[in-house]
Amino acid sequence: MSGPGAPVLAIRPEPGLSSTLALGRQMGLTMHGFALSRVAAVEWELPSLTRFDALLIGSASAMRLGGEKLALLSHLPVHCVGEATAREARAAGLSVAHTGKGGLQTVIDAVEAPIHYMRLVGNEYVDLVLPEGVSFEPIQVYAVQPRSFLDKPAKLLDDAITVLLHSAAMTRQFVSECNRLGVEKGRITLAAMGPRIAQPAGEGWHAVHIASEPSDEALLAMVRELCL
Repeated sequence: MSGPGAPVLAIRPEPGLSSTLALGRQMGLTMHGFALSRVAAVEWELPSLTRFDALLIGSASAMRLGGEKLALLSHLPVHCVGEATAREARAAGLSVAHTGKGGLQTVIDAVEAPIHYMRLVGNEYVDLVLPEGVSFEPIQVYAVQPRSFLDKPAKLLDDAITVLLHSAAMTRQFVSECNRLGVEKGRITLAAMGPRIAQPAGEGWHAVHIASEPSDEALLAMVRELCL
């Protein structure tokens, strides 16, 4: 990574993309953006609610795209991965009981067992190590649909650039696109929100850096420090 003014590319889907670009620019970073995937709602059915103690939410997309059925879950306390997800849960009329700061694993590690969650997820979701007495049932309410780079954003990969990675699925799609385009990986620095997110990237990059915690603020602050 080069010094101040070095380009940074965010590839997460909207509406998170616009938020990341705005925050990065406020921090003085030279931000570019292209959503390498889109998030869409899917039809889903409510299971019997009597067996659930709480909702486990690892993405704000589950709240934005869950639809009218979310109102039927208002009696269940919500355990969220972070503050952005908690805000979306409150906006959906749900009651947030716990908000994590270091990933979804830390949320369930801190919960008092026994507890059985309804976990609202996308077509891919993070694996968790379940403590004794903690369990969940995944219910898919949205899907992440991959996209291909258009010509203009693809040209950004011809020079040294830092690419932000917000999910493992995003990492896999980015690697796939780099392979398709014949990108020279040694010019590209990866900045990932967590080690599991970076893992699918493999080797051959200029550098791979991991944020101190899974938040946009920590990710972009790390990139800013690296640019100094």
